[in-house]
Amino acid sequence: MNASEIRTNESPTPASESTRGGSPDTSTIVAIAIAATVIADVLHEGAGHGGACLLSGGHPLALSTVHFDCDNNGRLVAAGGTIANFVAGLFFWFASRSVTRSTNLRYFVWLSMTLNFFGAGGYFLFSGVGNIGDWADVIAGFQPAWLWRIGLTLLGVGSYGLFMWIALLEMRPFLPRAGPDRWMRARKLSLVPYFTDGILSCLAGLFNPVGMILMAISAAAASFGGASGLCWMWNWLKGSRIPAGSFEMGPLIRSRGWIVAASILAAVFVVVLGPGLKFHTGR
Repeated sequence: MNASEIRTNESPTPASESTRGGSPDTSTIVAIAIAATVIADVLHEGAGHGGACLLSGGHPLALSTVHFDCDNNGRLVAAGGTIANFVAGLFFWFASRSVTRSTNLRYFVWLSMTLNFFGAGGYFLFSGVGNIGDWADVIAGFQPAWLWRIGLTLLGVGSYGLFMWIALLEMRPFLPRAGPDRWMRARKLSLVPYFTDGILSCLAGLFNPVGMILMAISAAAASFGGASGLCWMWNWLKGSRIPAGSFEMGPLIRSRGWIVAASILAAVFVVVLGPGLKFHTGR
């Protein structure tokens, strides 16, 4: 199936239940954004870097929201975080098509897909331009260095643009089909999680055990920088680049369950993972 298509066997919801009826609940958007942020971060640091550490025969030493320390750091460990985010983005992309009844759940899956994809594409661009971060470690020593950095930068620009296009296509079920309300709704559904992601990531990063430099180049850069597509991608909806979809979800309504769960996740993310966890290798 082409990425620009929505499954034809999904019947549009009645007009009275469509996304045209009422603004999405802001507190629930924030809650869903917190959950998506925490999961994307843990996938990057824990599953990605941590999993690569184990696969390469290393032993985990420490984990926080902004770093993973392995006693066998190498190219695979450095690349692991981005690989995990990319694989997770693919998973959430395909999973979203099966969520047709719960708007809140589908929005969570959409936002998780978007954050993970942006995390992958953004890291290529970040390391290519700044020569710091995970992929700077991956290509360290490769010659000519300037060519590898240009390659990373171009890969970052290309993949980030592709991921943003996919995100907008998959966002259509939450939006009116046409008119100013279409991009205004998209702006709320993207800007609220953008600032939620950035603020939560930086708040947790303040407590990291490595130092403020890591908070700046990891927490701030990965959230406010890596997810910056959420800040302006809704502008693409003003033209004809993103055609209207044929399937609409119902309104995104207030959910106490999401709000309570997000409050717990945020507390654990900041208080427990922020300062970091140390592991005993038994060696």
